[in-house]
Amino acid sequence: MAIPLAHFLVAIFFLLAGLGVGLLISLGALQGFATLAHIHLFLIGWVCVTIMGAMTQFVPVWSGVRLHSRRLAVLQLVLATLGLAGFAGALLTGTIRVFPVAGGLLAVGLWLFVYNIARSLPKPTAFDVTERHFALALAFFTLVPLLGLLLGIDLVVPLLGPWGIPRHAVVASHATLAVFGAVLTTIFGALYQLATMFTQTALHGVDQHLQRIEEFCYPLGVVLLAGGRLFSVQSVATLGGLLLLLGVAAFAAILLRRLVESRLGRTSMIDRYAVVGVAMVLWVLVTLPTWIDSPTRGASLFGGSTPLLLFGVVGFTVFGSLYHIVPFIVWVHRYGDMLGYEPVPMVDELYTHRLASVDFWTLVAGTACLVVDSFGGPARLGPIGIVAISVGGLLFAVNIAIVVHEHAAPDRRDAVLSRIRKTVLGRK
Repeated sequence: MAIPLAHFLVAIFFLLAGLGVGLLISLGALQGFATLAHIHLFLIGWVCVTIMGAMTQFVPVWSGVRLHSRRLAVLQLVLATLGLAGFAGALLTGTIRVFPVAGGLLAVGLWLFVYNIARSLPKPTAFDVTERHFALALAFFTLVPLLGLLLGIDLVVPLLGPWGIPRHAVVASHATLAVFGAVLTTIFGALYQLATMFTQTALHGVDQHLQRIEEFCYPLGVVLLAGGRLFSVQSVATLGGLLLLLGVAAFAAILLRRLVESRLGRTSMIDRYAVVGVAMVLWVLVTLPTWIDSPTRGASLFGGSTPLLLFGVVGFTVFGSLYHIVPFIVWVHRYGDMLGYEPVPMVDELYTHRLASVDFWTLVAGTACLVVDSFGGPARLGPIGIVAISVGGLLFAVNIAIVVHEHAAPDRRDAVLSRIRKTVLGRK
């Protein structure tokens, strides 16, 4: 499990880097391409690298298969880390000539991940709902780096102009496939498993109908929205946006029903998933009039409220999932062999619950400030929200670090960290 853990720790490093860049931007210390660096550090560095690690760990478990290649899993992390670090550095320094090289490394790392997981999945005829979503997400993960690489090269050697394709249209399609295609499709697939597993419930009754609606409407909506934005066909983009929103609403209803029917008490994961469900509903409500009016306009790229989607839905999903996944990995290394022979703690007992509570409410408050600010609230709410989210993210990282430091057996911790250093840095 050293390879998935390496992904998660690298992702948390990128989270902290993204929060630092965001703070500097809010203070006016960074300009130019800094906002793009901030977005990529957050979405690719934290979210997508976490997804890479999560799929590497759980696809073999969920599907009952062997990971196709551990070496490729290591290589994908190395290339993605180097590529994103170089790309973000180039954005922050304005050295655009580095874009194709760094972007190429990042793209190859993501494509290796797609190939490795695709080869690990069972035959399509045996797919369950999670595997179907993962397969769709892999298709989106294939397209996103391609468009991103074209955009990076176009800044150095004009490629899009001669073909008469507006750059802003490619950017919009790239962002649509990345956030709604790769990221949210993965989140839906994972939560179909995690939300039922950790509430000890099952889909029943209306859930089955909602699932069929989501599985049909959502991916079709993503494709139509991305295509309509790429070719500037508003009617196609509007239809795609409406189908996408219907799919999100259907899934939000499924998730909230699982949480309401939960047979277990509150946990850090469940609390954060509750925020995700509520944020999905609110995001659909504020996005519907925006996309009916103009889904191709740049201001409506991520719907009616970007903070509500990126922090409320995507961010809290990753925070909640990592509060179980990382302690679980450490628990297996430290206590797995002791189970049945002597008392061992539960997985949720490994992290500090008070600290988790503080980071939860800090992140909720920060997200709320940014959401209100996005609707024209008081100007001071924006900086307050950024600071609150930065503090909450830092507390989360500290809590996870405490889990690794205090609960990993010294000999095994050293072995795991040695493997992680070798994985990320290429040395012992």
